[in-house]
Amino acid sequence: MIPFNKPYITGKELSYIQEAITTGKISGNGHFSKLCHTFFEKRYRFNKCLMTSSCTDALEMSSLLIDIQPGDEVIIPSYTFVSSANAFVLRGAKIVFVDSRTDHPGMDEEAIEPLINPKTKAIVVVHYAGVAVDMDKVMKLADKYNLIVIEDAAQCIESYYKNTSQTLVPLGSIGHLAAFSFHETKNIISGEGGMLVINDPQFLHRAEIIWEKGTNRSSFFRGEVDKYGWVDVGSSFLPSEITAAFLYAQLEELESIQQMRKVIWERYESELKDWSIQYGVYMPYIPEYATNNAHMFYLVFKSIEKRQSFIDLLKSAGILSVFHYQSLHSSPFYFSSHDGRELPKADYYTEKLVRLPLYAGLSEEEQLFIISQILKFKG
Repeated sequence: MIPFNKPYITGKELSYIQEAITTGKISGNGHFSKLCHTFFEKRYRFNKCLMTSSCTDALEMSSLLIDIQPGDEVIIPSYTFVSSANAFVLRGAKIVFVDSRTDHPGMDEEAIEPLINPKTKAIVVVHYAGVAVDMDKVMKLADKYNLIVIEDAAQCIESYYKNTSQTLVPLGSIGHLAAFSFHETKNIISGEGGMLVINDPQFLHRAEIIWEKGTNRSSFFRGEVDKYGWVDVGSSFLPSEITAAFLYAQLEELESIQQMRKVIWERYESELKDWSIQYGVYMPYIPEYATNNAHMFYLVFKSIEKRQSFIDLLKSAGILSVFHYQSLHSSPFYFSSHDGRELPKADYYTEKLVRLPLYAGLSEEEQLFIISQILKFKG
């Protein structure tokens, strides 16, 4: 079976983990955590980074940082992973879902403003498949209505946005806060793992306190206070040094991993283009203001039946393909709390989108076999 995903190992993970163990410091915020923080802050010019145990943790920290209270409203795309919403539901927020775009599963920027009212506190932007949302439009709305923007950049390492001045800006550096994932299905991995990016200076001090379980322990270790104690809410969001060591081995090979993924993504695009046109199967669209980090290659079929037949055909050939998110506005948990608006594009991608195997270790021979089986399907 060719799997949908296979974790890629660079070769240094075990030696770095051994190094962390040898130092005797394997709890969070040690040597390798700091190396990871520095890597992201220098490469992408993020203001401040804090490693977390997951992207979910980073989103939950964001919810605490912006002081979500019961009754606050947060605008979130329906076609996303449950963590994008759960982090704010946990604090009592009402989720107001926005539909997807016609040409892309990402959120429809034009549909955001009508959802804003005096109770709206934040917009959670999800850059689906690492492809940028039109952030100039989103930030303009945030400025107009005094809203916080949180970038759910789970899939976005090495993705950029071209702003109105034609400058390439890293995703995760535009909103007030951002969350990244290093889950084993992402481009750069640590098994589980994530990161909070703090771009707005107003959140810097409190973020560190929340990260350290509600204490000012980091200030104490830097000699800024003579003792530390419980000063705010918080939780145990830090990953261990074992996780950070694994991640740093991956970050050192970021460019080579990205190159491998891009070759695979571009081969899918070139080899399937004529087939997709012939059978009316939709392939990924990259807007002119976005870059492609080769996180995901998906196909969108005409019906849920066509999609299932496609998945079954590949499975019979020993190839695992999978569908993706289920619309959150239709979920068993939140359906009764949704305001009743129909979100047809989110439902469209829920029923018709399928993802193809894409991972750094996928060989050319394996990929060509996958493509040969796809070309047998009469869309």
